[in-house]
Amino acid sequence: MSVHRPGRPRTTRRPLPLSSRSRLTAAGVLLSVLSLLFTLPATSQAADTADKPARGEAHMGMGVVQHDGQGGLPRDTRAVQTEGVDVSSHQGNVNWSSLWTSGVKWAYVKATEGTYYKNPYFAQQYNGSYNVGMIRGAYHFATPDTTSGATQADYFVNNGGGWSRDGKTLPGALDIEWNPYGAACYGKSQSAMVTWIRDFLNRYKARTGRDAVIYTATSWWTQCTGNYGGFGTTNPLWIARYNTTPGTLPAGWGYYTMWQYTSSGPIVGDHNKFNGALDRVVALANG
Repeated sequence: MSVHRPGRPRTTRRPLPLSSRSRLTAAGVLLSVLSLLFTLPATSQAADTADKPARGEAHMGMGVVQHDGQGGLPRDTRAVQTEGVDVSSHQGNVNWSSLWTSGVKWAYVKATEGTYYKNPYFAQQYNGSYNVGMIRGAYHFATPDTTSGATQADYFVNNGGGWSRDGKTLPGALDIEWNPYGAACYGKSQSAMVTWIRDFLNRYKARTGRDAVIYTATSWWTQCTGNYGGFGTTNPLWIARYNTTPGTLPAGWGYYTMWQYTSSGPIVGDHNKFNGALDRVVALANG
């Protein structure tokens, strides 16, 4: 109950005019929109960061499906080929006996990445494949934007990527493909990328006496090296393509030595075909 005191005029609250209310509403909407605009980039950036793996988590072929797609399994051409696998820390401790029984006769194991990562499962994987009778080798995931090719070759050789003439050890493989941590070509021009790869290969040969295998995909090689053809006469090609055929090969190679044809093979993910019978695998191991 309100009391009116004599001598004071009665005051009454009047609603704001419609135009004033409209201006306040419009101002509120504008503030909301501005807030959203300032929030979206941060949200988008957080999503992009969440999509990127942590350093060290890269592995062979992780960009193949995204960039090249995925088709059927290899056609039966009656050509003699030998089944193989490649593994990294993603596979953990591998059941090598089951792989051997299934027909897998050779394997590559991720040893290193850049100059900052060593596969914690390397010993189990590298020695385990050898112990069941497989011919095995090690691979290095290249990060050309972190250190030089020669520096990474040294790191690779010093941490499992060496070679021995025992008939069971394949030459080391350079895994050079899409950058999972940023720009596809690691921020390098095509000529600079070729120089980086050459530096790695030269240092690896100086350290081991062997020409390293090059693992790559034709579309990446074309984009990031300009389809350079200068390594085909010295370095075996390991082509990545998840389809019925290996498709067009990078310049300089008339044939592939190995073909990674799927990331969803039995027992462990990545399965490969060596272009020849088992004695050809042995020949590559022996140099």
